Amino acid sequence: MEAIYIPELLKLPEQTEVTPVNQFLVDLQTLTPVRGQVQVAHQGNYLEVCAQAETIITLTCHRCLKQYNHRLSIDTSELVWLASSADQLSDESLEQEITWDDLQETLPAQGYFYPDTWLYEQLCLAIPPRQLCDQECIGIQIKNNSEAELRDQLRDQRWGALESLKRKLPG
Repeated sequence: MEAIYIPELLKLPEQTEVTPVNQFLVDLQTLTPVRGQVQVAHQGNYLEVCAQAETIITLTCHRCLKQYNHRLSIDTSELVWLASSADQLSDESLEQEITWDDLQETLPAQGYFYPDTWLYEQLCLAIPPRQLCDQECIGIQIKNNSEAELRDQLRDQRWGALESLKRKLPG
């Protein structure tokens, strides 16, 4: 996907650009290409970004560690505020006071919007934090061995020769 030059949106019909998506995103490992669309509308002092997209990703179950496929789909929108060049932070100052109102996403009004980066971020936010292959997953099963058997299994077999030598020595 190509970057969108924000002032160019003002020249489009309804000041809106709709970008169809049917591709793999660089940093997102998926089994299928991401399919859907991203719509960017210029609303004066902010951009209204909407997306509908889906793909399939491989996740690892947090209980049993098996891999499984998960359909990842989004239908989301976000307002991205446009900042005038006077509002931008200067690179010269090392320390700057930030208010609570400044803790929102802003882009320069004369800059670019990168729909592929925004779509990647939205898909990452949609990945489930609790990854279970099945709601009934019981996890990794541990055999109930005796403590001596378990200790023998965990012991490094390379020390076996030394153990047999110790047994042969008197005392």
